[in-house]
Amino acid sequence: MIQKSQLRQVLRARRRAEARALPERVRALVLLRPPAPIARLAEAADIIGLYHATASEAPARGYARWFHEQGKRLALPWFADRAAPMRFRAWHDPFDDDELEPGPWGALQPSAAAAVCEPDLLFVPLLGFTADGHRLGQGGGHYDRWLAAHDIPAVGLAWDCQLCERLPLEAHDRPLTAVVTPTRIYGSAA
Repeated sequence: MIQKSQLRQVLRARRRAEARALPERVRALVLLRPPAPIARLAEAADIIGLYHATASEAPARGYARWFHEQGKRLALPWFADRAAPMRFRAWHDPFDDDELEPGPWGALQPSAAAAVCEPDLLFVPLLGFTADGHRLGQGGGHYDRWLAAHDIPAVGLAWDCQLCERLPLEAHDRPLTAVVTPTRIYGSAA
């Protein structure tokens, strides 16, 4: 089995190539709204945790806008600094980035003045995933630690090219409830 660091390099390159192959306008239309099984999963949730996608990550903005229009409250990850644990803060307007600022990892996040909140359902970025919902993240363990402390459903958003036959797993790894790609839903929510 390939080492995690090598696998991350391969998957980052694959993800970048997939994202670059799509015109920006098309990329904005991908994952525009959650498929019915995921929308049903979100019905009981009051606060939906999402992420502000980097250039090659599967976009979460369409989901944020759709959930906002459904009356859900939104939250984004927030870091005080690179050594701080991940927390979530309120995101009031997914149609505008004015309330967001660059965080220590480069992704946009709410300001420190935004209310701290805890999502009831979390959408997570990833580098790779398996058909049974295992996820390989960036390597910082932020989502793993947060999910270990909060027993809520977690759904990955990914490009189809990020599907892996298997991933190196550790004792703390927990499968996602589902992974949604532009063409398919994987996992127990499918």
